[in-house]
Order: sequence, then C-alpha cells, then structure tokens
Amino acid sequence: MRLVSFLFALTACFVLPRPGAAAETPSRYEHREFHSRDGIGKFYLGREIAHVMGHQAADWLERPEREREEQTSRLIELLGIQPGDIIADLGCGTGYITRPLARRTGPRGRVHAVDIQPEMLTLLTNALTKEGITNVVPVLGTTRDPQLPARSIDLIVLVDVYHEFDFPFEMTEGMVRALKPGGRIAFVEFRGEDPAVPIKELHKMTEAQVRKEMAPHPLEWVTTHRGLPWQHVIVFKKRDR
Repeated sequence: MRLVSFLFALTACFVLPRPGAAAETPSRYEHREFHSRDGIGKFYLGREIAHVMGHQAADWLERPEREREEQTSRLIELLGIQPGDIIADLGCGTGYITRPLARRTGPRGRVHAVDIQPEMLTLLTNALTKEGITNVVPVLGTTRDPQLPARSIDLIVLVDVYHEFDFPFEMTEGMVRALKPGGRIAFVEFRGEDPAVPIKELHKMTEAQVRKEMAPHPLEWVTTHRGLPWQHVIVFKKRDR
C-alpha cells in the first residue's frame, strides 16, 4: 500500500488479531476478533492501538511540506525548552524533531533519541553527523521500556507516536521513572476531536483519551496547546511523592 493511502485513507475494514497476542499481554489489555485494519486488534481503555509506521516510510517524516502542515518550529517554541535541559524524544524516527530539540537545549543539554527500530536510529545518526550535532544519545528502546535512566529527564516529547505503543501502560511507567521530580511529558497527537484533520482515525487521539490513559500514573495535567494546524500538545508533569 502506498504511504499516502496508509496515512490519509479513512476506510475501515476488519482483520483478525495477531496470532498468540492474547497470551503475551497483561489483563489490562483487551483483544477483539474484529477490528480496524489500521490497528493491531489490541485495545487499551477503549482505544485500539495503531500499527507502527515502519522505517520503510521514513521519507514521509522528512517531507518538505511538514513544516507547513504541522508548524514544527512553532511546536518547539511551545515546549518551553531551557538551555541545558535533558530531553527524551520517544519514537524519534529519523530525528526530524530531535535535531531542533538538540539545538534548542544547546551544548550543555542533551537529547536521548529513542526508537525501537535500529534502522531509524541509523538514519538518525547519519543526519546528526551531516549537521554536526553532537549532544544526542541514540537509544534502542523496547515495546515495553524506553530504556531511559531513572530520574534524569526534564522533558519527554512524543510526536505522533504514543498511539502506536504496544504497551502504553508499561511505557508510561518507564517514562515516569525516567522523569526528574516536576519533569514534563508532552504528547503531540493529531486531534481526534477534529474530523477535518486528514489523518486516519487510529492515528489520532482526543485530549480526553490521553488524559484518561495518564490518570493511573503519578502525573498531573498542566496544559493543552491547541494552536497547531492539525495537532494538540497535551502536557503533564510528574507529581512529587
């Protein structure tokens, strides 16, 4: 299937779940026999988890029109990054967002660029070398754990990726462990409330669903930025225990 149709088609059809999936997941997840072809048949708090975009589609992350469609430079401003911040870019892909994050935090700061696909990390490191960026640490995560050091991160950024996590509860536990007290998580997701956003439904999330999924964790909602063309930025901070 062509990449454009994968991301923008809004058709719905049904497929069977992945073999053996029910046996490998905790009881907090539900598996359904009939589900969208755009999802993996696994549901968390009523939401079907979307398929991961593979490294074969990496060119879409670097498309020339992305700035116009998503205003990524405006996104970087909204994140409120300070020089010297320690940041994690989860689901970093080719590093399209990692690179401006690294420039913003500066030489005293650091960005942990996390992805579960080694091929994406290769593309990332090639781009970093080309641009002379040296304050990025590539991290090969897993579907259950971002592999970040505990209590070390000021800000975790997830751009259009959380909805694809196979184990969202466990990944959020890992993110919370990695945050410093008062550290923030910013979920950048295509707005599920807006039918005009030309993205497949399973690749969008509503603010209400994000807040519902964060409720079991020691996180406090801070704000939601709604000024981007297609996305909202939903920000939480780690509660002090």
